[in-house]
Amino acid sequence: MRLTADELLEHCLGKPGAWQDEPWEGDTVAKVGDKIFAFLGGGESVGIKCGNNREEADELVRSYPEDVTKSAYIGRSGWNSVRLGGAVPDDEILELVDTSYETIVAKLPKSRRPPIPT
Repeated sequence: MRLTADELLEHCLGKPGAWQDEPWEGDTVAKVGDKIFAFLGGGESVGIKCGNNREEADELVRSYPEDVTKSAYIGRSGWNSVRLGGAVPDDEILELVDTSYETIVAKLPKSRRPPIPT
């Protein structure tokens, strides 16, 4: 059984301070504060921050060339699109989402970061 789009959304929304938005019709995203950490779109893939720059994000593209691509428009900033149900293992997709979330939280002003659960 592979990770579904609904399960991925549920994982995203389980993060402290995470919430669902639809800034463009039919394109679901997960945000923390006012920043997107996962583009869930129509459910076939997830767009996530995979590095601080394009060079770091390209490591994942090289590992999974059939299932990971540079994201349109924001790819130069280290964002990739990862296809669900492909060669990238589900647990790795969840780890990538977690890292994207943590990266975005770290960029928020401290006053706008969600409280860390104890």
